[in-house]
Amino acid sequence: MYRGFWYAQALDLDNDLAPALQDSIQADVCIVGGGFLGLWSAIRLKQAHPEKTIVIVERDRCGSGASGRNGGVATNWWGKYLSVRTICGDVEARRICEAAESAIDEIGSFCQQHGIDAQYRKDGWLWTATNQRQMNAWRVLTDGLQRLDVNPFQELDRQTIRGRVGSPLVLGGIFDPNAATVQPAMLARGLRRVALKLGVQIFEKSPFTHLERGKHPVVHTAKGHVKANHVVLALNAWGAQFPELRRMIAIMSSDMVATAPVKAKLDAIGFSGGECMTDSRTVLNYWRNTPDGRVVFGKPLGQFAFAGRIGNLYEKPSPAADKVAAELRRLYPQLQDVPVVSSWTGPIDRAMKGLPNFGYLDQHQTVSYGIGFSGNGVATTVFASRIIKSLATHANDEWANCGLVDQKMKLLPPEPFRFFGAHLVRDALVRKESLEDHDQDAGFITRQLVGMAPAGYVPAQKK
Repeated sequence: MYRGFWYAQALDLDNDLAPALQDSIQADVCIVGGGFLGLWSAIRLKQAHPEKTIVIVERDRCGSGASGRNGGVATNWWGKYLSVRTICGDVEARRICEAAESAIDEIGSFCQQHGIDAQYRKDGWLWTATNQRQMNAWRVLTDGLQRLDVNPFQELDRQTIRGRVGSPLVLGGIFDPNAATVQPAMLARGLRRVALKLGVQIFEKSPFTHLERGKHPVVHTAKGHVKANHVVLALNAWGAQFPELRRMIAIMSSDMVATAPVKAKLDAIGFSGGECMTDSRTVLNYWRNTPDGRVVFGKPLGQFAFAGRIGNLYEKPSPAADKVAAELRRLYPQLQDVPVVSSWTGPIDRAMKGLPNFGYLDQHQTVSYGIGFSGNGVATTVFASRIIKSLATHANDEWANCGLVDQKMKLLPPEPFRFFGAHLVRDALVRKESLEDHDQDAGFITRQLVGMAPAGYVPAQKK
């Protein structure tokens, strides 16, 4: 397996490997997938029910999928508030966003309590505009939050935000103090260690092959199987192999690069804090630095998975690395000579509204799932695991009845229309947003295609 920067760094510190599943075993709950959602869910279930047998089966190593390949950006959901309210109303949307906000601090306190060095820095999120067309893209959101008296964002003038970002292209922006950055693979490895210590049974190098459904579902792996009272599908993009989930998401990649350490240069231009940063594009530029002075920069420019077939599509350096690096250097001309030392890519389970959905797979209610995190799973999985815990134990509580459970989701088109349509829309967005850098308008066809794009951080009136 190809290892990107984060995961290679994490394995240098902890390369423990759990045994593969090679027998027939029984469990109260079997979780398929050892990423953030699976690990947080296993920990919550074991803490609440220490007498229960909780099992995780993972195709590779825990955290080696999307959980160890993202930007390490933990943001809350106030930026998604307008999308959340469309599915569950103001009251429930506010409760969900408050839970998402508390997840930021929970990551920090959990790491401190369990001695996890995940390079956690709660320095906030800078949402920027890097051309004139992006200015005030956040206004419809902040105005809506202001009416509810819950607006966490602080508007910054050009001089202030440019001084904190360090890019001459930044024209303005807003700041949310309730966000953090982490080394995501080290966080995942730390969660794995805690889960094992609690008594969760983890089987790695145990790829899931198929599921027998029924009153007592059976999870089959390459060399063994688990008969369980309940199964949790915590598969991220790999969940698309199930027909019920396939049209909830489009599988796309986000592509990332990491530079060599250049801490002195970052300090000199003001890019010295631990904030996570984005611009206001739909094909989002997102970036942050690391404690040792690297820049990690990402943009979703890569490949789509046809019909949910992932295979080894993302097990390689990013095919879009040159384009991502060029975007980094466009924003930071001061870093033109800084070498890129690693690139990688990973799958995103992109939902139309950018929000995850949860529920039971069929009428037996013995298989639950969470899918559609849309590239925002670092903090979201913390409170999402509360939903999974309640569904797995059939609790009739605020989480099992959460507004994110059993959404009436807008389904994506079937294949091949989804695959080709995703390329057309993504390329139209890139074209439109590149023209906006030069204060130019896109043509009619491009604008029509852009209107089909899913929701992002920039609220769209049509949604």
